[in-house]
Amino acid sequence: MSKLTVYQYPKCGTCRNAVKWLQQQGHELELVHIFEQPPGEHELADLITKSGLELKKFFNTSGEVYKKMQLKDKLPAMSDQEKIALLASNGRLIKRPIVTDGTRVTVGFKAEQFQESWGGQ
Repeated sequence: MSKLTVYQYPKCGTCRNAVKWLQQQGHELELVHIFEQPPGEHELADLITKSGLELKKFFNTSGEVYKKMQLKDKLPAMSDQEKIALLASNGRLIKRPIVTDGTRVTVGFKAEQFQESWGGQ
């Protein structure tokens, strides 16, 4: 199995479920605490590109910090570079977990999506 980097928060139930799922598939994992070591701007830009997802999918829209900062109203007026800088400045704003093998990237955890991306390799 491949070695995967998982940006996660250890107390997050979704992250724990994702890590457990990946371990059951036999993946070797490098776990990165997303609050203590959020990915930098260049790394985030790379992850976003490789994911094929819209930038807004990387925001933890249900998080407390997102709501306190009223980002729902502010994000539409921001440039992509400003959004990436904002994400890099606070790991609590980033949707988790982010899983990558250096080529592919997934955001969040849905067993079907993980099976497609990280299962049966």
